[in-house]
Amino acid sequence: MPYEVRISSVAYDDLNNHFHFLARVSESAAERLKAGILKDIRSLKEMPYRTPAYNRPYLPPGKYRYLLSARRYRIVYQINDDTINVDYIEDCRQNNETSRPGGRPESFEDDE
Repeated sequence: MPYEVRISSVAYDDLNNHFHFLARVSESAAERLKAGILKDIRSLKEMPYRTPAYNRPYLPPGKYRYLLSARRYRIVYQINDDTINVDYIEDCRQNNETSRPGGRPESFEDDE
């Protein structure tokens, strides 16, 4: 049974920020990045427990998991019953020392 995936407004903002930053250098690379991250998010529908826990001192232990995407981006999510809530998307090259609570999750529409 596939899980429902929801992406918070914060995670959508993160994705758009990463896209626009890269688009200043290469729009085609930015399009590939966005498509790759969305594909990885879609993959969470089938096997969300395949990824490790995202344990940080400022987060509740075991609440979040993460999936690496495009070698540099961390998709941070939580599993609630049959729903995956993607809370944010981090650039792993940046220092993320504080918690960034996600906004209200929105339903993820599969555009495939």
